[in-house]
Amino acid sequence: MNRNILNWAIAAVVSAGNLCWGQGCAEVSNAKPVTVEPKQNKPVDDVLAKLSERAGTLKSYQCNVEYLFSQPLFDSQTLRTGTMYYLRDGRDSLLRINFDTIKQDEDEAEKYIEQFVFDGIWLNRIDYQLKQVKKHQLIDPNELDPNESIDAFDLITEHLPIVGFTKTERLRKEFDIKLADTEQAEPNIPIELKMKVKPDSIYKDDYTSIDFSIDRKLYLPVGVTAYSTEEDIYQFKFIRPKVNEELERKTFKLDIPKDFPKPEIVPLRKAKEDKQKQKG
Repeated sequence: MNRNILNWAIAAVVSAGNLCWGQGCAEVSNAKPVTVEPKQNKPVDDVLAKLSERAGTLKSYQCNVEYLFSQPLFDSQTLRTGTMYYLRDGRDSLLRINFDTIKQDEDEAEKYIEQFVFDGIWLNRIDYQLKQVKKHQLIDPNELDPNESIDAFDLITEHLPIVGFTKTERLRKEFDIKLADTEQAEPNIPIELKMKVKPDSIYKDDYTSIDFSIDRKLYLPVGVTAYSTEEDIYQFKFIRPKVNEELERKTFKLDIPKDFPKPEIVPLRKAKEDKQKQKG
């Protein structure tokens, strides 16, 4: 990869309904199902429209998360587990993930604490093992339109294979999108979208394709798999979510241990320069 996916943010892709997927069944509170006809091979435009409409109702989200990084060429994989939180509060959009464990190949899982907190301007990465804090600026507050609301998903989409919460026209711009062929169109069988990266896409230097699954009952994503240009695979699964339940803003407070050194600051200009160097 030209840039480590964990140097930026972890995709908050929401699962919903009573879909049994991954390690357990998703449990959703205070979320009303979207009526969807279980038709085979639904048109892509229809799928994206319903997905966008449903995602627009999202105010808060929390779940358990699994992140699997695989390198088939080296027969190696790393599994991380943790919890994820998202809150849309007025014009602010906050995102947090706390990783607790790591498992290398066939080894036993070990405690490994690493946190990612997006506070609306900065993406903060806290590595408790290395006692390191990095702050990446993702937006210039002076360039914000006072009438425009900013969403965490929109801000990190250029750095991560985030799909399902970006604008439909943007997905169309970056990908050739098709529905996966399947003979099963039952309520508990996810809709599968196959997204091939276009030659001029912002993802072209990092990924060849991205797949994601959508729950048919609530029409929200339940997982993302990204295939890199270096043949690595990034897979996210989201387990037992709680959608639109009360979530306090203090959940996203950044607490840096006193014995940690000062954070490494990566301002927006430097981040852009580094990105150009990586591409060229």
